[in-house]
Amino acid sequence: MEDEFVARNWEGATDSVSMMMDIGEGGEDVAPLEVQQNCLEQFATTDFIMEPGIFSTLKRYFQAGGNPEQVIEMLSENYQAMAQMANLMAEWLILAGASINEVQAMVENHLKSVILKTFDPKKADTIFNEEGDAPSWLTDLIEHSTWRSVVYKLAEEFPDCLMLNFTIKLISDAGFQGEIRSISTAAQQIEVFSRILKTSTTAYLQATDSARSTTVREFAKMVCHGQHTYLYAQVMLQILAQEPKGGSNVKRLQQEITKYAVGSGYNVTPIQLALCGANTCPRAAMALVPMLTRNALNPADITLLYKLYSAPDAPPPDFLRIPQFLELLIDALFKPGSKVNPEHKLKYFFLLAYAASVYETPKKGKKPGQVCKDDLKQTQQAIEKVHSICLGGRNAMELIAEIQTLYSCIRFPVVSVGVVRWVECVVKEPTFFKLCTEAVPTQLALLDEVVTLHPLLHTPILQLLIELFESEQNDLEILVQLEVRKMLLDRMVHLLSRGCVIPVMSYIKSCTDKDDTDISLIRYFVREVLEIVAAPYSLDFIKLFLPLVENDDITGTIRSSDNDLVSQFIGQCQSHFLVGS
Repeated sequence: MEDEFVARNWEGATDSVSMMMDIGEGGEDVAPLEVQQNCLEQFATTDFIMEPGIFSTLKRYFQAGGNPEQVIEMLSENYQAMAQMANLMAEWLILAGASINEVQAMVENHLKSVILKTFDPKKADTIFNEEGDAPSWLTDLIEHSTWRSVVYKLAEEFPDCLMLNFTIKLISDAGFQGEIRSISTAAQQIEVFSRILKTSTTAYLQATDSARSTTVREFAKMVCHGQHTYLYAQVMLQILAQEPKGGSNVKRLQQEITKYAVGSGYNVTPIQLALCGANTCPRAAMALVPMLTRNALNPADITLLYKLYSAPDAPPPDFLRIPQFLELLIDALFKPGSKVNPEHKLKYFFLLAYAASVYETPKKGKKPGQVCKDDLKQTQQAIEKVHSICLGGRNAMELIAEIQTLYSCIRFPVVSVGVVRWVECVVKEPTFFKLCTEAVPTQLALLDEVVTLHPLLHTPILQLLIELFESEQNDLEILVQLEVRKMLLDRMVHLLSRGCVIPVMSYIKSCTDKDDTDISLIRYFVREVLEIVAAPYSLDFIKLFLPLVENDDITGTIRSSDNDLVSQFIGQCQSHFLVGS
């Protein structure tokens, strides 16, 4: 069995790889003596008899009147059996006790390093001159993930190599386009790029919330390879976004790609506005272009937008819902230190409320949809109230006095977004916890209410809590630092109780794996979770939480004979999911 494996894999891999390492020169119409000389130079190379092109070279040599005896002598003298020696060494290693997979990985890694070091794109491109078509070894090569990864690396380094671009297309045709989502070379071929666009969009729609950020990052990097790829992808996604089923998720994907492009320094404002229908309202687009391009608001353009949207024939609200513009409004109204002229504040409040609350009813047949402004006034009033409270310079006692108003206003999602932004800026101040006298700061108590009301804000709130939990609080005493972190863990437990289970558990599990968190804090978290959870449990939850519960260093001191939550949880897992059987 082992002999068959070695003969089938090592020799086949060597033939394919050797062809990639040393692509022969193409044939030309030259004099017979020159043809002979060219062939003799190839015969003089080491192990040329093992090359796939040996027969075509022999044919050329004999047709040019070459000497058979000289060929036999040169091929024999230069035969060193490198490939056969590699096979023999592999067999010896296997006989010595190494596994087949280990030996194969050893040889493949060495060949990969040699190929990456010596690859010549000019020689590689000559295979089409020699073969006239794609060689059979190239088709065999892309069936192996190891050699596909080599092609990906080479394609990034040599984007103009025809042979590599052709190979990328072969890989896509073979159904492996999911592997080449981040290959910039693929963006140069419309057929390949279209397949990858389809695969990446499907992967995004099917990904879990925790995995979508990584999926979007890879997708956006490929889409932003060039202006043509960005425009093509956004137009296709714009069409898909009109679908009633899943269209909103595709719209979100569009916005994430645009956010990545803006963060990378690309000016995609004209494309963005064109897709929003800028031609239907050029004045609104004219006001948005300078603000989005400079990533800063200005009173003149805000005034123009205010006049347009306060008129009876206002433009579609989609113009105001560009994420970049919404973030600028949120920062202007809720970020401490931002300066907005009091004369223009009303316009900022109105535009943010309009974007968040006004919507168009669906069309019925040929009748156009109606613009519904029922919630506009209430939303604007809530934004004004919370803005005055958050940026009014109130101390802790004054904030507590306003807590009922804050709780009432954060029922509006846009107000909650602003509160999260405000809290983020306040609690990140270096002296915040040092000067705080409350067991639970009012700002973080507000986040608990936001978590309860708005599940879509769970992710940014968790990221803020993680950042605070990992921050250095060197101005505080050790015991005070522990109490602050316990308070932050309480906020995470509350997040978990409101449905943000896997992200919270994944973070705590990573803290345990990295061994960079005080064990007493992990123990505190486990105890709090055990007190609120109940069967049945999902398999994902068990995989993350059970190892913490079974760790004696964590739960050894919280076991009790009268109410052993640890043993109860382990027993429930074993009975329902046969864990450990």
